[in-house]
Amino acid sequence: MKLPQRRLDLMLCALATLAALAPAPSALACSRAMYEGPNGTIITTRSNDWIGSQGTHLWMYPRGIQRDGANGPGSLTWTSKYGSVTTAGWDLATIDGLNEKGLAANMLYLAESDYGKPAANDPRKPLSITAWGQYALDNFATVAEAVEALRKEPFYIVTVMSPDGHAGTAHLSLSDPSGDSAIFEYVNGKLVIHHSRKYKVMTNSPTFDQQLALDTYWRTIGGQTMLPGTNRAADRFVRASYYMDTVKKSDETNEALATALSVIRNVSVPVGISTPGQPNIAATQWRTMSDHKNMVYYFESAYSPYLLAVNLAKLDFSQGAPTRKLNLTEKSSLLVDGNFMSGEVSRYFVPAQPFRFLAPPVPAK
Repeated sequence: MKLPQRRLDLMLCALATLAALAPAPSALACSRAMYEGPNGTIITTRSNDWIGSQGTHLWMYPRGIQRDGANGPGSLTWTSKYGSVTTAGWDLATIDGLNEKGLAANMLYLAESDYGKPAANDPRKPLSITAWGQYALDNFATVAEAVEALRKEPFYIVTVMSPDGHAGTAHLSLSDPSGDSAIFEYVNGKLVIHHSRKYKVMTNSPTFDQQLALDTYWRTIGGQTMLPGTNRAADRFVRASYYMDTVKKSDETNEALATALSVIRNVSVPVGISTPGQPNIAATQWRTMSDHKNMVYYFESAYSPYLLAVNLAKLDFSQGAPTRKLNLTEKSSLLVDGNFMSGEVSRYFVPAQPFRFLAPPVPAK
């Protein structure tokens, strides 16, 4: 029996997509999408999926912090130029954040990452992957500035194992108030930079060039006809791209935030969902939004019905001001007295010593 051409096309489309979605040996499966609305409204959203808790807390860093690349003597060193609000994993790694100039950084898992091996006479300094996102937030005000500086490769990335035993391989996205965007990946030992305000969406595997190819293919099908619906990275990329392009763009801030949040929720994985034998298919633990125009950083725990907001204008980023931390209890966003936090929460940050970025193990002699 001969199938109608339209039905055959859809079947071939589905098969092509399935072929591109080989399971990746990771436990982290995240999505990042940018909302661009009228009157300079730029909102960067992301989800973070993981099996088990990452001991997530929020941090506020002032300017002037002395940092190092967490790889022992000879590591990259720098002094932070800009203050930032960040989301940390295990208080060992900066996973996400927004700095006082409106630059947002998002670290997402990429199993295909290959950072290469430094040569014996390599002039570059080592930087732990756990500090990569923080380095960008500390040093750059715009995406263009970051691209120009990082293209020169002043450091090489050193990977680590997460505290729960997963390989630390990731790519980095940056966005700013102008709507500019860049994705940084290491492929076959080489740094690859995708820089364009068109690059609004990023997920995990495959590498970003292949994500763009998959998205182009699905655009020929049309989102009103069919969209891939699984929680795999390539499917999430296609859905986020389609919805972020087609949602109504609002002049009103709250409506814009709600719309952006609705898209990242659409590509999140419900609590309790996992796939046996495929740790890369895990429930979403939290979501963030960076409102670049109004300079507000939002955090939403998947285990809390409330959205937290951190207004950067209410924080003291001056050099010499204390580092501050907002403790989030296990799998929720609760105050010590057991009441749910909601709304603007900058007043709940308390002074704390900056954590040390996770370093790789010292090789045995």
